[in-house]
Amino acid sequence: MTVFRVILSIIFPPLAVLDKGCGSVLIVTLLTLVGWVPGVIGALVILNKDETRYTGPTYPTYPTTTNRTRCEY
Repeated sequence: MTVFRVILSIIFPPLAVLDKGCGSVLIVTLLTLVGWVPGVIGALVILNKDETRYTGPTYPTYPTTTNRTRCEY
């Protein structure tokens, strides 16, 4: 979260979360229409969300160099 994004979320919250997806923009826009403070808080929460927590699938990975299928392991 950069300083520019924080300032942008204070001035116009939906524009700050524009690259986070359509759902985030819609939620922040609705919160901003309800009141400016909920929109700012929603934008800051979405911007502060750590996206590196997802580590990927939890199923085991298998080597791709052999001709075996997953069932043969």
